[in-house]
Amino acid sequence: MGDIVQIYNDYKDHADFLTVYVREAHPTDEWQMKSNVKDDVCYAQPKTLEQRVAIAKDFTARYKFPLPFGIDEMSNAADSAYAAWPERLYIIDVTGHVSYRGGMGPFNYKPAEVRDWLAAKYGAVKHEAPPAATASTTATPATASTPAPDKASATAPASATK
Repeated sequence: MGDIVQIYNDYKDHADFLTVYVREAHPTDEWQMKSNVKDDVCYAQPKTLEQRVAIAKDFTARYKFPLPFGIDEMSNAADSAYAAWPERLYIIDVTGHVSYRGGMGPFNYKPAEVRDWLAAKYGAVKHEAPPAATASTTATPATASTPAPDKASATAPASATK
């Protein structure tokens, strides 16, 4: 999750981002993972849109998730259209065409490929290495190019559980 947040922070002035919450990847009533219990992200598969909204709100608040966040309909239209479950990254260009279709997560979920695409289009963002004495300090991003007149959209379908 940290990689996509950093990419968002680096390129939000150049591209629109949207995370779409689709059906749960590891719900308690289907395929619960030990890591979900450890991280206290245990949800049953939502049966109503209200339940899905509640889980999405919990996720965005708990993790202070800064990206714009959408929620798939209970018919799972976004999931079906983008084969988004359990997680997948897309870039939709300004003409509405898919310019990048990432692999299905978690094993082929590669935010670095999204960063590479955005860097090729808008310029790489350089980060200073944190000083050795304060390794926990986050470097301030600096953009290396001027904004292009058009903006692409980077999307990250997600579920609350990983």
